[in-house]
Amino acid sequence: MSAEEARRAPQLPESWLRVLGPEFEAPYMEGLRAFLREEKRQFEVYPPSRDLFAAFWHTPFPAVRVVVLGQDPYHGPGQAHGLSFSVRRGVRPPPSLQNIHKELAADLGFPPPDHGELTAWADAGVLLLNSCLTVRARTPNSHKGQGWERFTDRVVQVLAEEREGLAFVLWGAAAAQKAATVDLSRHFVVRSAHPSPYSAANGFFGSRPFSRVNAWFAQRGEPPMNWRLTPAVSAPIPTAPPR
Repeated sequence: MSAEEARRAPQLPESWLRVLGPEFEAPYMEGLRAFLREEKRQFEVYPPSRDLFAAFWHTPFPAVRVVVLGQDPYHGPGQAHGLSFSVRRGVRPPPSLQNIHKELAADLGFPPPDHGELTAWADAGVLLLNSCLTVRARTPNSHKGQGWERFTDRVVQVLAEEREGLAFVLWGAAAAQKAATVDLSRHFVVRSAHPSPYSAANGFFGSRPFSRVNAWFAQRGEPPMNWRLTPAVSAPIPTAPPR
């Protein structure tokens, strides 16, 4: 493999490369690469490169049971690590994540965890996917419209087409639009307001997404998701060998 081929090769596990590989050869992806190179030259960009595709490594394509859609990564230092809504242990949970913890406690009775890491969900089959996979430091939505949306649209599309019986948890209008084409005869969709403090009281609190997803799986004769986040355990990200 040449140096140029190594640079361009996507850092994804084989199960995701099978369904997403052609996206990395599409013209829009080269434009996205060029944009990210320039952004990283001028600014700090989150998450770190090693965490860019963490959601796909923690949740291989055949293992996905639930898809939780976010907007873009957290833009504060040390927050984003490649899983939507999640921060590593030791990092204070942002307000949206605190509200997710509150709804989890109200819905299933689990005590709020003492950390903000959602790795346990990802490893159990919850694809924690942001619409944009990168963001400029301290500048939310700064990488909007540069190509990530097309890539993650394809992620949702291929899951909806090739898998059966998935649950899509859509928090906020942007997430709802992203999964508008999901076939409701084959999959389950939970829609509500976003957990942000600006909107959580307008339909996120009381929406009971966790128990509703488990009820859907029970109807299908499948085991429930384990939504419990305690004890706090930080799992390493399985990654490809460095090139």
